[in-house]
Amino acid sequence: MGPPFIGGFRYGLLGLVLLAGFAAVFARLLQLQVVDNDALAREAQASREGFERLPGARGPIVDGSGNLLATTRTVVEVGVDPQALVREDFARIPQLAALLGVPEEEVREAFARPGTRWVKLADAVAPEDYDRVRALGIRGVYGNFENRRLYPAGSLAAHVVGFVNAQGVADIGVERSMDFYLQGQDGWRESERDGRRRELAQFRWREVAPRRGLGVELTLDLFLQAAVERELDRVVAEYRPKSASVLVSDPRTGDVLALANRPTFDLNHYNEAGEAIPNRALSNVYEPGSTFKMVTTAAALEAGVVEPSSEFDCGIGRVRYNGRLVSLPSDYRTFGVLSVEEILVRSSNRGAAWLGMRLGPERLHESAQRFGFGERTGLRLGPESRGILHPPADWDGLTISRLPMGHAISATPAQVHRATMVLASGGWLRPLRIVRRVFDEEGETVVRFESGPSARVLSGEVADRVNRLLERVASPDGTARRAQVPGYRAAGKTGTTQMIVEGSYSRENHVASFTGFLPANDPEVVITVVIEDPQVPGVGSGGRVAAPVFRAIAESAIHQLQIDPPPPPAAPDLPLAYQTPAP
Repeated sequence: MGPPFIGGFRYGLLGLVLLAGFAAVFARLLQLQVVDNDALAREAQASREGFERLPGARGPIVDGSGNLLATTRTVVEVGVDPQALVREDFARIPQLAALLGVPEEEVREAFARPGTRWVKLADAVAPEDYDRVRALGIRGVYGNFENRRLYPAGSLAAHVVGFVNAQGVADIGVERSMDFYLQGQDGWRESERDGRRRELAQFRWREVAPRRGLGVELTLDLFLQAAVERELDRVVAEYRPKSASVLVSDPRTGDVLALANRPTFDLNHYNEAGEAIPNRALSNVYEPGSTFKMVTTAAALEAGVVEPSSEFDCGIGRVRYNGRLVSLPSDYRTFGVLSVEEILVRSSNRGAAWLGMRLGPERLHESAQRFGFGERTGLRLGPESRGILHPPADWDGLTISRLPMGHAISATPAQVHRATMVLASGGWLRPLRIVRRVFDEEGETVVRFESGPSARVLSGEVADRVNRLLERVASPDGTARRAQVPGYRAAGKTGTTQMIVEGSYSRENHVASFTGFLPANDPEVVITVVIEDPQVPGVGSGGRVAAPVFRAIAESAIHQLQIDPPPPPAAPDLPLAYQTPAP
């Protein structure tokens, strides 16, 4: 045995260790029960309390007849907490996998994943399917409810409707412009939860139900929209253009009945859209070319500087204007003396230049502005270009002879369309309208969007006179004979513009366009077609490429809008001797 004092030292050391241990425990208890009592009590209460946000569903978007274009459905994201599972739950894996449509091995792997409290099993599960999952009684499997935006029509009217991205932010189209009305009002719920974070419904304190957003009714006609998009698909397959746009509207109200672009995309898969997202009808600018000649002709007649019978020598290439020689543009064929009527019907560039010089820079520029060029249409479907319309102070020596034929100016398809509506409406510049009203869950109107104020641009007499000329353009003798609709009187103007490639006009790349309306004597529908760089042998002219698109869409519009054919011409009054006796 060792010395006695060594044993006493060991006992004393052991006693000190025990005393220190009890002191540490006492200090910890003092901290928990006295010093940190309030904070820990709040933390414990917070762990039991549950605050759940109840997202409000987004309102629907429908066309003018109530057909659904955008809606919201409630879906469930289903997952598992592996740490909450018990042995019996593993036996139900085959049933769970079948209900979720997930491979059984994936579910088994998720169940066995250690060190985590949540593994997603399936996304966008229907609520009724989730009820079947819950009926299996698997303790660790639960779901999170959320609202998902769904577009039943897919790519139909994609650039009009727009989409809501994964972060819940409305991006383009009506989804964005009408977001204030469409977004729902969130609700919330306060309750207590058990140790497995399951709600104890008997301890639910307060609950505020979410409210669905308001609905938005558009002016679109879904049947006509589908017809337009089918025709654009045909154009893409046949001509492989860089892009194409079509607008259809009612000139009496400014209501847009159809608007489509190519390329396009499926709204349900917007993340795959890439370069198809821009609304080219509003953002693409091009030189309108010969379609602008109807503006020049109407402005010259309205100003009284010419008469329909006024004649100009379109065979000469240079003229003296304001004391200097001005080079006139070339024509696609040689013309001699042409009247104002023939200048528009035959689409003479030199004739248009003569009319522009008669108007002068100030009146020509003002007329273009009055027809809506150089300003946005206000459709609010996404980024929109103003186009380019330089003030006369910035013109060079050629602008006075090039602007009248649709060069030295850039416009969007929507601007050209609205300018055509001026003539179709008898001389009124009307804003384009795409949203008709906002409605509640009962279908009652909350906000009605009336057509905006109209401005008189032309007298009715001049508009009618130009319309008769545009009807000749779409006749067998005009540049747009392919735009004729059997049994109906159509009117319009072709455009064929060389594209600017690497800073200069290209002889191989063109923009083919046609804008017109019918019936010519009492217009009910305006249609504008713009096709960028169609791949055809030779020149992809507006009469060759765009006019047939107008005719096909016009035939669909006649059927859908029930446009009556013109009455047969009245029989001439014949002398009694030439009249057929009654049977």
